[in-house]
This record gives sequence, C-alpha cells and structure tokens, in this order.
Amino acid sequence: MGDVAGWTKTWTFFEGNWHEGNVPIMGPRTHAVWLGSSVFDGARAFEGVTPDLDLHCARVNQSAGKMHLKPSVSTETWVGLTKEGLKRFDRSAELYIRPMYWAERNGWLAVAPDPDSTRWCLTLYEVPMPKPDGFSITLSPYRRPTNETMPVEAKAGCLYPNNARAIFETRARGFDNCLLCDMLGNVAELATANIFMARDGVLMTPSPNGTFLDGITRRRVIGLLRAAGIEVVETTLRYADFQAADEIFSTGNYTKVNPVNRIDDRKIEPGPFYRKARELYWAFAHS
Repeated sequence: MGDVAGWTKTWTFFEGNWHEGNVPIMGPRTHAVWLGSSVFDGARAFEGVTPDLDLHCARVNQSAGKMHLKPSVSTETWVGLTKEGLKRFDRSAELYIRPMYWAERNGWLAVAPDPDSTRWCLTLYEVPMPKPDGFSITLSPYRRPTNETMPVEAKAGCLYPNNARAIFETRARGFDNCLLCDMLGNVAELATANIFMARDGVLMTPSPNGTFLDGITRRRVIGLLRAAGIEVVETTLRYADFQAADEIFSTGNYTKVNPVNRIDDRKIEPGPFYRKARELYWAFAHS
C-alpha cells in the first residue's frame, strides 16, 4: 500500500484490486518512466455528478492507440470501475478521475514501447474545484508542437513538460497562466486549458489545427452555446485579438469554465458569454 502522507485522499484500481494512497505502479526499467510512453485522461466528480465521464474514458483508449499501446479496458469497464471508486468518497467530494495506460517494456528498439507490455490503472483523488474568481494571463515565449514533432493527437504525458515550463516562466512574471501559440504565431490554447474570447458581441475560439487537444469540455460548451442560439466562431486568432477582447474565458476538465480577469496589465471583467457558458455547462452536468 502506498504512503498516504502528503497526499489528498486517493484510491487506485491496479492489478485487480483497490489500493489506498499513492500506490507504486512502476519501476526504474518501466518504459514509461524512462521514455515517456504513458497516456491518461481526466474526468471530474463534483456536486455529485461526473459530466462526460464516458467520453473521457473513451478518449484514453483512443490516446493509447495513437501511442502504440494496447487499450485493453473497454469504456464501459472504465466507467463501471469509476462508479465503484466513487463509493469510497463522500458524495460531495470534488475529485479528479484519471484512467491511465503505459508500456512496461521496450520493443525491439529501446525507444519504442512493446504494445504487449501495456499496463493500466484508474486513480481517483480529492482535488477541490477552483472557484470562478478569475485568473490572469499573458503570452508565453514557448510554442505548441505540431503533429510532425510530437503526438499531439493523444493526451500523452510526454507533452506536459512543455506546458509546465510555460507555467513556470509565466508565474515568474506574476501571471497565473499563459497563452501559447502554434509555430505560425497563432494562439492555440492556454498552458492548461482551451480558450475563448469575445469582441463586439462575437464569441470566438481558436480552430483545432493539429497543435492542441480539442477538449471534451471545449466541445461540450460550444455545443451547448450553439444549441442555445449563440454563434461560436472557430477561427484563426492572434495574441493581439486577445489583448483587445471584451471578455476571455477558459474551458477544461480541471476548472470547467473559468473567467480571465487580467491580460498583461489590463483588467477585464467576466462577461455575458462566460456567464452563459458556465450556466449552461452546470445545467448540463446536473441534467
């Protein structure tokens, strides 16, 4: 059983059993530890609901295939195990739900994983939902990779050090998060979420162009807004567009829908598009 000291309440299903705490699952020769062959997904439990849980469980299987791993757990099994795990927490607990695959061994070349060595686990742990108080952003000097340089079509662990260094750099300058551009200088996403902006009554978001993950929460919010009669324009946006925006908000599994309250040195208020997006998403989550 893993040491629970320093960790929030955690339960992990691994090798046929539930384990409490940060249970060890890898060793020094595990391919994923050495060469990064891991994928994961993240769903949320909050206020007694788990919106789009099935889509997150399906996506981890898709990610595994794109990383040459063997996804051996059906979406239905992931969902069923998650429901088992939820019973180990209070119904009101705010949780992160993370299914994972990784390669244990390398294949005939050390850098390539052996698909037949694919292992998996499901971990649930307490993480409070951030309050929608707003956060500050600026432009990162780092860029999002393309599919020719990194496996951006998968939710792969190897992609996140780039996001992490962007966060470290922007926090050093006094901001909470940052916008990253693609290699052509078009805004792709935040370091931790997808991004929306409004100007002159028009809501816009960067078009998925193979440099960032088209998030499940992003797609859900777009669908909800369009069903409510609100036009959402997916287009090419530059940083100057965000600097001139009337409102900006993010979507992502971790915080769901959250407003930006400052870009560079300019304060910006949560606006009607943000409020409608959050209202619609919460209604959907509880439907």
